[in-house]
Amino acid sequence: MRISSERLARTALLAVALTSLLGAPVRADGEAKLLAPSGTLCVGIYPGSPTSMVSDAAGKPHGLAYDLGGELAKRLGVGIDYVRFQRVADIVTAIHDGQIDFTVTNATPARANEVSFSQPVLAIELGYLVPVNSPIGKIEDIDKPGVKIGVTKGSTSERTLPAKFKNASIVPAESVKIAIAMFGSGEIDLYATNKPTLFEMSDQMTGAKILDGNWGAEHMAIAIPKGREDALPLLNRFVADEQSSGALDTIQQQAGLRGTTKE
Repeated sequence: MRISSERLARTALLAVALTSLLGAPVRADGEAKLLAPSGTLCVGIYPGSPTSMVSDAAGKPHGLAYDLGGELAKRLGVGIDYVRFQRVADIVTAIHDGQIDFTVTNATPARANEVSFSQPVLAIELGYLVPVNSPIGKIEDIDKPGVKIGVTKGSTSERTLPAKFKNASIVPAESVKIAIAMFGSGEIDLYATNKPTLFEMSDQMTGAKILDGNWGAEHMAIAIPKGREDALPLLNRFVADEQSSGALDTIQQQAGLRGTTKE
């Protein structure tokens, strides 16, 4: 039986159309396997910062990494597993080692050597927190002999601040929770990190205040393991969608994220 050339052409066009329709799910499925190879998106979080994870009055968790991880897992159609760490430096190491699939952190050049980043999600100011009745009233009061500046061990602050101060000393803390106790024991006189974390700390320290001004900004982005860069277009679309839809604003409000600036 002969098949007309017109029918063959229609059949070919139908095949192209079907291939086009089926292409998107196949690509999405491939990206899901790339971003969550185990079938579950492993999200690294650390308690105490709204950029990662905090709990509201009812004990419900919120946070930039926590909620964006949940939203991405839904988009990919995979399960989610939240893995807790003491500090963000440990999460970056775990992503580098392929043990964690996702977090949100400061996209510094040093960290970009260890992990791959999406486009920026948002920017946050860096600042200083002082306890009640501190003699340090402004940034210009900090760089004096005997002043002890607390920073999170392995953080951007620990790497950056020694070059800024010739007289004050830098004192690493194992975690934000431990840093609050270090104020009470006199081990530190102020604390330096991003302002969202400082606001969380000040809520737990009666009379504490954040000094006016800043010493820079962090550009928060999604971090994934090296070798998964083929999934970056999807991640960048995801970030853009969260920003334009207002979902990112909702996440910030639920987490009590303060101290952000426009990218």
